[in-house]
Amino acid sequence: MRMSLELNSAIVLLAEGGALPVALSDVARVVNLFLFVLLMYFLLRKPIGEAFRVRQEGIRRDLMRAQEERDAALAKLEEVQGRLSNLDAEVAAIRAQAEREAREEGERIARSTEDDIRKLREQSRREIESAGKAARAELRAYTAEQSVRLAEDIIRREMRPEDDARLVKEYVEELGGVGR
Repeated sequence: MRMSLELNSAIVLLAEGGALPVALSDVARVVNLFLFVLLMYFLLRKPIGEAFRVRQEGIRRDLMRAQEERDAALAKLEEVQGRLSNLDAEVAAIRAQAEREAREEGERIARSTEDDIRKLREQSRREIESAGKAARAELRAYTAEQSVRLAEDIIRREMRPEDDARLVKEYVEELGGVGR
């Protein structure tokens, strides 16, 4: 009510040709500002509202993506922690498998070595037998050779010319009897 009273007195003062009081010029500025703000509101309401809505959607998407990344990171963390908790068991299993494989390999090598030893013994036995047979054959040949040489020496030493003639004569008769 007071404002309308001041407004009325300001209108009367202007009609009489006087200057507006300071309060009335302040009111005009406020009204002018109000009209400007109102005009700006109507003009910028849709673009600013759209910009805020787009920004809000962008922030919402960023928050959702951040939440998904956080959830994925937490899942990865749980997986890594699970693997780390099982690491001792995995290491023990790997160690046990390596020991078992080493033991099996040692047994395989031992069997292979035993087979090789058996084969070498068999081969050595055959070679010894073969060498023994060759040595016995060589010894027989040498003995026969020595016996023949010794017999020749004995015959030359003990044979007299009349024994020689008698042997030749018996040989000739024997040849003559064969030819008939």
